[in-house]
Amino acid sequence: MRRTGTAVMAIGLLGLGLAWMGGCASASMAIKEQFGYAKREQLVDGVQKARDAQEDAKEQFASALEEFIAVTRVDGGELEATYKRLQRELERSEDRAESVRDRITSVERVGGALFREWEQELSEYSSESLRASSREQLEATRRRYDELLAAMGRAESKMEPVLVAFNDQVLFLKHNLNARAIASLEGTVGELEQEIGVLIRDMEASIAEANAFIDSMGS
Repeated sequence: MRRTGTAVMAIGLLGLGLAWMGGCASASMAIKEQFGYAKREQLVDGVQKARDAQEDAKEQFASALEEFIAVTRVDGGELEATYKRLQRELERSEDRAESVRDRITSVERVGGALFREWEQELSEYSSESLRASSREQLEATRRRYDELLAAMGRAESKMEPVLVAFNDQVLFLKHNLNARAIASLEGTVGELEQEIGVLIRDMEASIAEANAFIDSMGS
């Protein structure tokens, strides 16, 4: 019974924490609006930051791949330094991936608030023609937004498998700091290179989608 009560309490505290975080995010949006920073502008700014985070992540994953390829060509005297370089690349890649996830979450939050508000305000029109025009614009914007989120989601989903594979290699090297371990890593370069290639292509597609969305919101 005590364990059950503790579990219920933990779930309750987690729920309160999430609600508090959501409330803080909503309050932040409201404060920005009071200072003339409309949700539309907040959304565009969020998309720009998500795009930039993906650019940074793309470059970091490419850098990590280059370092990994270089590792397979080192001599036996550099094993410890090699492991440390790879570990740093892994940590940087994880940080970039987390930044991308955070930016996408922010875009989803602001976008959801924007579209809910827009939908609610349609009823405030006295002119049927203006209401219809605004609804048409809403639906077109939402379609572009959904396409953007889908592209971002595809790119984001490719990051974790790459990080897992990269972590495996770093961990293996940590446990086997010898020339034979380095040689064995060479056989996995092709697979990792292919996974990162797919990730980078998806990120480039997502970045292009973000640029198109930003352009459309400025028109």
